[in-house]
Amino acid sequence: MRFRLPRAAAMLVLLAAVLAVAADKPQTFTGKVSDAMCGAHHMMAGASDADCTRACVKQGSKYALVVGDNVYTLEGGDAAMLDKLAGQDATVQGTLKGKTITVASVAPAK
Repeated sequence: MRFRLPRAAAMLVLLAAVLAVAADKPQTFTGKVSDAMCGAHHMMAGASDADCTRACVKQGSKYALVVGDNVYTLEGGDAAMLDKLAGQDATVQGTLKGKTITVASVAPAK
């Protein structure tokens, strides 16, 4: 007897394979540079978003990129440029794995 994989299951296997390959390809993200602890909602009273981001990173938080409702932790990249762009819109190129972007480049958003 021959085993037949249902068509829907075969399509799911194919989709998973395509997504696995696509996840390793560089992507471009545009959003606001923040930190992983605060995300989109800064908590430091009286401080600007940029100042709060810098203070949180100095305390050990990682830079993050807020894109819509998503907050992506940024790994690697040019720390001086991320510091300069804290609280501002930026374009980040890199590879996404889960909620972490491994940064290849970062620049001010156009």
